[in-house]
Amino acid sequence: MEKIAFYDTKPYDKVWFDKLNTDYEIKYIESKLTPDTAHAARGCKAVVAFVNDNIGSETVDELCEIGVKLIALRCAGYNNVDLKYAKDKINIVRVPVYSPYAIAEHTMALLLSVNRKIPRAFIRTRDFNFSLNGLTGFDLHGKTAGVIGTGQIGRIFIDICKGFGMKVIAYDPYPAEGYNIEYVSFDKLLAESDVISLHCPLTTETRYIINEASITKMKDGAVILNTSRGQLIDTDALLQALKDKKIRGAGLDVYEEETELFFEDYSSTIIQDDVLSLLVSLPNVIMTSHQAFLTDEALQKIAEVTLFNLKQFFDGEALQNSVVYQK
Repeated sequence: MEKIAFYDTKPYDKVWFDKLNTDYEIKYIESKLTPDTAHAARGCKAVVAFVNDNIGSETVDELCEIGVKLIALRCAGYNNVDLKYAKDKINIVRVPVYSPYAIAEHTMALLLSVNRKIPRAFIRTRDFNFSLNGLTGFDLHGKTAGVIGTGQIGRIFIDICKGFGMKVIAYDPYPAEGYNIEYVSFDKLLAESDVISLHCPLTTETRYIINEASITKMKDGAVILNTSRGQLIDTDALLQALKDKKIRGAGLDVYEEETELFFEDYSSTIIQDDVLSLLVSLPNVIMTSHQAFLTDEALQKIAEVTLFNLKQFFDGEALQNSVVYQK
């Protein structure tokens, strides 16, 4: 039975892997995969990693030195992997799709929570404070949603927005063919959207796609949503726009400096990240800790595909979900 090292383990990760795994001895490791923790995979031919693991050149070297042949990402994104360095050194696979509905639905939940002040109202009523002062939102019906990125998640979010009676416009350098989507230029989307939602991968081109310059082009009072990757937004620029009331509110499931914080409990710790501390303190910001994917259906799919990827590798088959560096 092959031995697998499973990094950044949380209780919810183990549920479906323990239920579906019959072929491997899984060594669960609570620590993230880094150059300093890679040695824990000694004796394993494969490691299972997650979105905030550090899979740079040093980690790759450490894994190769102890005989690891495969990195199985249990996520879709791979911006945390140095693919160029890893090429020809180690195999890398991912889970390209698990539940786009989970992420799209969470995005709408963030929008509703920000707009209708649901968390604030909940806290008030628990204290028997039934005042409505400061809880005014706006109708989504008739407003314009601008969707950046029209892959599966973006398209599902578009359908959800249309269900609320919203007009939807989209920007994507690679338009999805065969769908009833109104594509516009990036600047037109910024200028006309009441709600802007990010559903694109993190690449060199999309890093800080929302920045001081793009925020200046937005309609005053827009709401911004991000359930993709934190570095799509320049957080300093977003924070200033929120303080200036240029942006009405933000619903965020990701943060550009989340790696050392998200998925962990720091409730008894003084956080040294002043930008994050300010951001979460604002009454018009709702932040969740990268949980948009977290549904039973998504966790089951992640386990199924990861185990499939492992089987293909150990059986010597072509890797269907391989990730390789491309110039």
